[in-house]
Amino acid sequence: MPDASFGLFLPTGDAQAAIAAAKQAEADGFASVSINDHFFTPLGAPETPQLECFTILSAVAALTERVRIAPTVVAMSFRTPPLLAKIASTLDQVSGGRFVLGLGAGWFDTEYRAHGLPFPSTPERLEQLEEGIRVVKAMWTEEKPTLRGRFFSIENAYNQPRPIQRPHPPIMLGGSGTGLLRIAAKHADVLNLIPPTGNGKDFVQDPAATRAFDTARLKSRIARFHEFLREAGRDPEEVELGGMLVAALSRDANDPAPGAVASQLGFPDLESAKRSPLVLLGDPEEAAEELRRRIDDTGVTNHVVIPMSAETYGHLSETLLPAFA
Repeated sequence: MPDASFGLFLPTGDAQAAIAAAKQAEADGFASVSINDHFFTPLGAPETPQLECFTILSAVAALTERVRIAPTVVAMSFRTPPLLAKIASTLDQVSGGRFVLGLGAGWFDTEYRAHGLPFPSTPERLEQLEEGIRVVKAMWTEEKPTLRGRFFSIENAYNQPRPIQRPHPPIMLGGSGTGLLRIAAKHADVLNLIPPTGNGKDFVQDPAATRAFDTARLKSRIARFHEFLREAGRDPEEVELGGMLVAALSRDANDPAPGAVASQLGFPDLESAKRSPLVLLGDPEEAAEELRRRIDDTGVTNHVVIPMSAETYGHLSETLLPAFA
């Protein structure tokens, strides 16, 4: 079985809670910590508190020593690519070379419009993503970065200090659409496979997309991605496959929490939810065995986990992580 790694998705609305969770995750053996990149949360009402991604990750980077810092994922269109390159370079410096740049094309149209940002079509946002990655990589690696594209241009865009990691920090792309997979085949070190967000919802708020993104669908997306990698002249082994896991674990067979999460995500019952590659539910030992089976079946090894309770976090740190150590 390939080696598995686990990241913790941090609280998104409370700075001190996020910092405390990151420090605890490091102590408990998580490989990375993550937070989303939004102006207001897609996980609740617009008034629900939402931390700014890079600000809180800078604090986390300064107060930890080992865990990787991996936003899941940054919307390319929220910042100009040169600014993004500078922020990412600085975070790699602050963290001592632990930064992973998670990127996506952006999808939450409501927040774009609320904040006066243009929201182009999906094909155009994907073009901007690919071109933006080229700008960021140039500023990470070149002495006098210069690039003229359709959307972005830089000329002698000096970027010192550059990132610690060589040739540059890992790039993680999030999504599963064909256009995103083509870009990932050129640029990604990690692919975080999630259901489509083209209807303006992420999978936690989209039961239909969650149910449809079953193991067969996941494997078909991976197969397509591997085709694109080979077309790009890359070995599929060069790119780590990852995904998100909503977790609710309990040793009490009568605990209603796992079933409630299954229902919230749109599954008709707990057993069908347990088979989904997007969730980890029920008894901790059984969940570990299920995850081993999935890794062998799909090759997805990089898991960003969203624990739905403190009890679930305890089972993750005390049972799941040791099982894969």
